[in-house]
Amino acid sequence: MRMNRRDALIGLGALCAARTRTAAALSSEGLMTAADVHVDGYPTVQAVRWMSERIAAQTDGRLRIRVYHAGQLGRESDTVDLARFGALDITRVNFAPLNNAFPATRVFSLPYVFGSVEHMRRAVDGKPGAAVLEQFQRRELVGLAIYDAGSRSFYNVRRPVHEPKDLHGLKIRVPPSDIFIAAIAALGGNPTPLPFGEVYSAMQTHLIEGAENNWRTFHTSRQFEVAHYWSQSDHSYSPEALLLSRRTYDALSASDREIVVEAARASVPYMRTLWDKMEAESRALVLAAGIKANDVDLPAFRQAAAPIHERYLAEPSLRDLFDSIRGLA
Repeated sequence: MRMNRRDALIGLGALCAARTRTAAALSSEGLMTAADVHVDGYPTVQAVRWMSERIAAQTDGRLRIRVYHAGQLGRESDTVDLARFGALDITRVNFAPLNNAFPATRVFSLPYVFGSVEHMRRAVDGKPGAAVLEQFQRRELVGLAIYDAGSRSFYNVRRPVHEPKDLHGLKIRVPPSDIFIAAIAALGGNPTPLPFGEVYSAMQTHLIEGAENNWRTFHTSRQFEVAHYWSQSDHSYSPEALLLSRRTYDALSASDREIVVEAARASVPYMRTLWDKMEAESRALVLAAGIKANDVDLPAFRQAAAPIHERYLAEPSLRDLFDSIRGLA
């Protein structure tokens, strides 16, 4: 039976009311809840379901995860707060909405930090990624894993974008992140923060003229139906965090904690295999639908973004993290 958002929120309210869990209560229920704003079948949604199967197999079905997809439990920022306070066990959220609360994520969200998907993966798999995961502990969360989110590029309803000046006058949706707002402004656009779920209708009604995201999201959100111009700027590779509520973590036995953490880390290569396949499929499908795609003047975009680096890397710890990432290029 399909659950609508109202029913899911009612259920979540009941969950909140009953959520003073003990380890024994968690063991008897055996069901953890996970949230994702992406649609059913999206690589991150599938990866958490795969993780659930692995956990269930290793606990003889005693522990498992129910995934609420397509924003049924609210926006990404909402689900982070729900996880912090123990009303939700797991959430998958892009680094962008985490930038203000968790400074280390800012470095990963800066424009033109990464030169390729491979570079980004080396960074999140290495010491830079470990440093970010550790930082989540400061606010009642446990960083389980870092998933891909591809490279982000611009798309709009008006015209091709070849140089930063072509973004002038275009209202571009950005995630609720100071870095993304500053970056899009530096690159020439008029940044307009909006929840992910409102982007399609906002472009349809011309509340905004465009947005920036990856091929898979552009396709599965059906935003390509209203935005017919894609410009391959590859300006950000902002990855995604899989976060566990600290309260849930503390309620698990030591052995179950190991099982959950190991399953999350093991889900990363599974997610990447799905991602690479599905992103290529999405690109082919939207191009076949008539989307006009073009390359951009990358040196001009990198030059326009340079001041953002100086602004956000003034803190020595963030500069060290940035240097560590660039050293893996």
